[in-house]
Amino acid sequence: MVAWHVTHLAVLPDHGLDVEFADDTRGIVDMSREDFRGVFAPLADEAYFSKASIADGAVVWPNGVDIAPDAMYEEVTGRPLSGS
Repeated sequence: MVAWHVTHLAVLPDHGLDVEFADDTRGIVDMSREDFRGVFAPLADEAYFSKASIADGAVVWPNGVDIAPDAMYEEVTGRPLSGS
């Protein structure tokens, strides 16, 4: 498992995600400023957003939308992954 795979998830109010990664890094991903369009449009509804789960190390929703775990890792740590 790579360091940036999500291993723990808690959905927070106001479109927040409390995530923990395989290397024990933990932090909050704030999605409240996102402009949810297209396939992401259902995530604008907090009730639907709260249906997030983990599949194969990524945060996913029932409609198949996922958030790239490496991008979340970079947001939490504040530094780019080497090689990306």
